[in-house]
Amino acid sequence: MNYSELHYILCIAKHQNLTRAAQELYISQPTLTKHLQKLEREMGAKLFSRNGNTYVPTYTGRKYMEYARKILQVKQDWEKELKDLTENNEGELNIAVPLMRSSCMIPQIMAEFSEKYPNVNVSIWEEAYSIQEKLLLNDQLDFGIFNETREHPKLEYELLKREEILLVMPPDHPLASSGYPSLSDRYPRIDLSTLASEPFILHFPEQTTGKLVLEALDRAGVQPRVPVRSRNTETCVKLCMQGMGMCFTPETYLQNMDFSRKPACFSVGEKGIFTTLSIAFRRGTYLPKYARDFIEIARNK
Repeated sequence: MNYSELHYILCIAKHQNLTRAAQELYISQPTLTKHLQKLEREMGAKLFSRNGNTYVPTYTGRKYMEYARKILQVKQDWEKELKDLTENNEGELNIAVPLMRSSCMIPQIMAEFSEKYPNVNVSIWEEAYSIQEKLLLNDQLDFGIFNETREHPKLEYELLKREEILLVMPPDHPLASSGYPSLSDRYPRIDLSTLASEPFILHFPEQTTGKLVLEALDRAGVQPRVPVRSRNTETCVKLCMQGMGMCFTPETYLQNMDFSRKPACFSVGEKGIFTTLSIAFRRGTYLPKYARDFIEIARNK
């Protein structure tokens, strides 16, 4: 068994097509076909069932790929640890970050990280959502930074910060002065039940912010009227400031936006709405020192 063949089979399964797999692997389709046929002869079993040009893994193929991923992960961990032991100043990081979160966090982190590790190349995969799923499926990713309400057993998580999700409205809105102070809050507090007739610009329900906000509105007995939904927090806030509806956003995002006029911001509900920002990586994965330092820098920002 060689490492190239492991990659070949995983790539065929990924695309379920020899032509597309060969293109990604930068080899010819006949060469890829020969490797597949040779491996199946040696094993005495078919790894894929063919339906026209579509290649679907058989049960044997699925078991082969299960072990292939483990073997490649061990190889990748050893190469990282060896480099850690012998050099400790060169390497690469592939990090998935939500698109909006990237602009808020990464410039601050990279300023310190690049000074300490100038020879570590960092690739930022800016994603709109489903970072947890991408982290599980993409072996190229080292870790992801994201908000997640349900942990996956195949991932390990480290908490970066706990962050409040704030209600936002234009400063000239009739309800902008209706908040009441609280000693435990940095922002005036408002009862969601008083906003039942207001329109809302919301995130989609499968997004963490969207899910937490809908749960809070439901607890308050509010069935929101939602003229617009967006995955982009900045879009939500800009529409809100144009008077199209109230919106919700994590506090850090607001701190990194430029406004010609400052929005009115409120804590909501009895205890506020909070989300946790975490770094996650595949369970058992070896993280070199520079990766651990990246996490520590992110935690302190």
